[in-house]
Amino acid sequence: MTAIEDRPRTPEIGAARRRKEDERLVTGRTRWTDNIQLPGMLHLAMVRSPFAHARITSVETEQARALPGVVAVFTGHDIADIQGVNITAWPITPDQKSPDHLPMPLERVSHSGEIVAVVAARSAAVARDAAELVDVDYEELPAVLDLKAATTDEVLAHPDLGTNKSAFWQLDSQEAGTGGDVEEAIARAREGGIVIEREYRQQRLIPAFMEPRSTVVDPTGEQVVMWSATQVPHILRFCIAATTGLPESKIRVIAPDVGGGFGGKLQSTPEEFVTLAVARKLGKPVKYTETRSETMVSAHHGRDQWQKLTLCAERDGTVTGLKVELTCDLGAYAAIVGGGVPVLGAWMFNSIYKFPAYQFNCTNYYTNKTWVDAYRGAGRPEATFAIERLMDELAAEVGVDPLQIREKNWIRHEEFPFTTVAGMTYDSGNYEAATAKATELFGYDELRAEQQRRRDAGDPVQLGIGVSTFTEMCGLAPSRVLGSLNYGAGGWETASIRMLATGTVEVITGVSAHGQGHETAWSQIVADRLGVPFESVEVLHGDTQIAPKGMDTYGSRSLVVGGEALVRAADKVIEKARPLAAHMLEASVDDLEFAGGRFTVKGTDKGVGISDVALSVWTGHDYPEGLEPSIDADATFDPVNFSFPHGTHLCAMEVDTETGQSTMRKYVCVDDIGNIINPLIVEGQVHGGLVQGIAQALWEGAEYDEQGTLVSGSFVDYTLPTAADTISFVTDHTTSPATSNSLGTKGVGEAGTIASTPAVVNAIVDAVRPLGIDDIQMPCTPERVWKAIRSAGGTQDAGPTPTQQAHFDEGTPNQDPAAGTTDGAAQ
Repeated sequence: MTAIEDRPRTPEIGAARRRKEDERLVTGRTRWTDNIQLPGMLHLAMVRSPFAHARITSVETEQARALPGVVAVFTGHDIADIQGVNITAWPITPDQKSPDHLPMPLERVSHSGEIVAVVAARSAAVARDAAELVDVDYEELPAVLDLKAATTDEVLAHPDLGTNKSAFWQLDSQEAGTGGDVEEAIARAREGGIVIEREYRQQRLIPAFMEPRSTVVDPTGEQVVMWSATQVPHILRFCIAATTGLPESKIRVIAPDVGGGFGGKLQSTPEEFVTLAVARKLGKPVKYTETRSETMVSAHHGRDQWQKLTLCAERDGTVTGLKVELTCDLGAYAAIVGGGVPVLGAWMFNSIYKFPAYQFNCTNYYTNKTWVDAYRGAGRPEATFAIERLMDELAAEVGVDPLQIREKNWIRHEEFPFTTVAGMTYDSGNYEAATAKATELFGYDELRAEQQRRRDAGDPVQLGIGVSTFTEMCGLAPSRVLGSLNYGAGGWETASIRMLATGTVEVITGVSAHGQGHETAWSQIVADRLGVPFESVEVLHGDTQIAPKGMDTYGSRSLVVGGEALVRAADKVIEKARPLAAHMLEASVDDLEFAGGRFTVKGTDKGVGISDVALSVWTGHDYPEGLEPSIDADATFDPVNFSFPHGTHLCAMEVDTETGQSTMRKYVCVDDIGNIINPLIVEGQVHGGLVQGIAQALWEGAEYDEQGTLVSGSFVDYTLPTAADTISFVTDHTTSPATSNSLGTKGVGEAGTIASTPAVVNAIVDAVRPLGIDDIQMPCTPERVWKAIRSAGGTQDAGPTPTQQAHFDEGTPNQDPAAGTTDGAAQ
C-alpha cells in the first residue's frame, strides 16, 4: 500500500478522464430495471383510458382472467386500500387547488392514458394480450384541452373543484423591497420611452429519455424491495411510506443503472404505486416495463405555457422595467413539483440584466392532458427564452446590434456579488469575458458582414444570427429558502466515505446518477482530496439501504451540493486519521502535514500513508486510548446559496425564404460553470443539452387532437433529432469560481438546454426580420417559417410551389416534422 501511495500523482480534478462506468454500460454488463429477473416473478400490463375525460361506468375483467397464464386482474376498487396517492410536494400557495391523484382512479379518468386496470400474468406477452380483453365502459365527459380555454372555466377538467385555476403566485419587486413599481415604470415609458409587449408560446414537450420507465417489486422478504428506473429513490421511498401505510424502514428502493431522465423520472409515478400494490396483493414479485408509446402518453410532459411580457426602456435602450404574466398548463394533476416549476422562472426572467422594477405573475390551470412537471432546466429555459427574445426586440427597436443592447444592460464583472431585482444574489460571473470569447470563436463581425451582403443582394437564402446570454439558478439548494416557498423537502445532501483495510475507498452518495458520470467525477474528487489512486475509489449510490439518506438528482444539484458534501466527508476522514497517524509516527498532531495521501512530520521525510492508517485502524492492535478505531466519516451539506452558471451562445441559421427551410450554419457557446472537475464529462453534458434546446426550437412539440388524443405519441410523429440532424458545435468556457462551495463549481447539466432555444429562434427571426417578421412560434418548422414569410408579404404566391410542398410533406427533422400536427397555434 505504501508503494502505491508513493507513486507520483497528477491532479485528478481538471483531468479529462473517460467515465469509468461506461465500460459496463456499453458492453451490456449492467442491470437496467427491465433486466432484473426474480424467481416466480409475474409481469404486468396496464389498461389505459382512450378518453381525455370520462366516467368509468363498468370494468369487465372475466375474459382477461380466463386467458391461460393470467394470474389476476385488478381495478382501482380492488387496490383502493393500499394503492396510495401521487403527492404534490410543492403547493405554491396555501389556497392551491389540487385534485386527488390516485394511481388508478376509481370513478373518473382525467386524461388519456390514465390507468383503469392492471393485469398480472406469467409473461409480459400474455399480460399485454389479456389487457386487450379488459372491457371498460365509459361515459365520455366534456374535456378542456386548450390552455387559454381553460382560463374561462366554461369546461372543467375536474368539475368537483369548480374551477380550472389551481393557484396564482406573484413576485413584485416593490413589495419585496428589491426594486421599484413596474406599473409606474411602464407608464413613464409610454410617455417618452419604449414599451415592448409580446406573447410567446412555450410548447408542450415530452422528456424522451432513452430507457422507458420500469419497476420491479419483491414483497417476499422482511422489507419490500422496489427496483425502479427513477431519478429519486429516496424521495420515492418517502412518498410510498407517506401514502400507503408501509413503514419507511420496511421499504428499500433501488435505482440501478438508469438510462436518462431529464426530469422525466423525478416522480413517484402511478405505475410504481400500482406495481407495488399488485405485488402486495399477490405476495409475489412483479415487474412492469412500459412501452415507448406508454412513455409518451403517460410519463409527465414539460413546459406548456403562454408568456405575456411587457418590457420598458429609455430611448437609448436602458431597461427600466419588466412585467411577466404566465398562464401555465399543469395537465390533469398537480405533479410532485409541477406547480412550482413555472415559479422557478420568477427569479430568472430578469436574467443578467439590471432591471430597476420587476413583477412576475403566474397562474396555473388544469386541463385534461397528461400532467406536467420538471423537464431539463425546469422553469429556467422558459424564462431565458422570453427575456432573450425580448432583448432582441429591444435592440431592433433602438436600432443597434443585439449584443450591444445586452452589454448596455448586463451586470458588469466588477459589480459581483450582485443582488438582482428579483432578490437573488449572484456570487460571481464575467459576462464580458464569455461574450468576448464567443464572438471571437464565432467570427461574429465576419458573419454580420456576410448577412448584410446577402440582404443587399436579395439572396433567397438569408443568414440570421442569434444571440443568447443566460444565467440560471441551480443546485437546489438552501433548505431555508425552499421552506419559505412551501417546498415539501430540503435542499441538503449527504455523503459517506469508508476507508477499507486493503487501501480502497468506498464512497456513498445521496445523489443518484442517470447518465451524468457521478462515479467518475466523485472518484476524481476523492482521489485528489485523500491522495488515493483514482482506480481505488468505488462510488455507491441509488440504493436506500446502502445510501440511506439523500435528496437525489435534479436541478443540476449533484456536484454543487452532493460534491461539496463529499469534500466535507473527505476532510473529516483526514482529521479523524490525523491523531492516529501522529500516534503511529510518535509525533505531535500539531507537527503533522497532510498532502498527496500522506501524513508527514514537518521538516522531515518521516511519514505514513492514509491507507496505512486505515489498515492500522482495522487491525485495532495499537491506537490511542479515547479514540474510536475508525476513520470513516459522514457529512451533510446544506448550501447557503444557489449557484449561477452563465454563458453566451451564438447561432447562425440560413433560412430559405422560398421554402421556409432553416439550416444551422454554425453554433458556438462559451459557458462559465465555475471550476471544472472533468472537461470530458462537461463537454458531453453541454452537447446533450444543446441538442435538447435546439430540438424545442426546431422540431419537438406534443400535440393533442380535439378529442384529447395525443397525436404525437410515437417517434413517427414526435420528431426527436439524431446526431445526423445537427452540426458540430464549438464549445469553450471561461471560469468564475462559485463562492458557495469549496470546489468552486457551478451546475452544467441544464446550461445547454436553457441557452440554445432562444439562440436558434433569434437567429431565424433575425434572418427574416427585414420582411416584417418579429416572431415565429416554436417549433419553427419550414411550414411555419414559410407561412410567416407569406403572411408578412415576403412572397406573393397563392400557395406553395411543388418544391415547397415537397419540403412540407417530407417530414424529416431538417424539413418539416409532423407538419400536420404541430401547427395548431391554440395548442
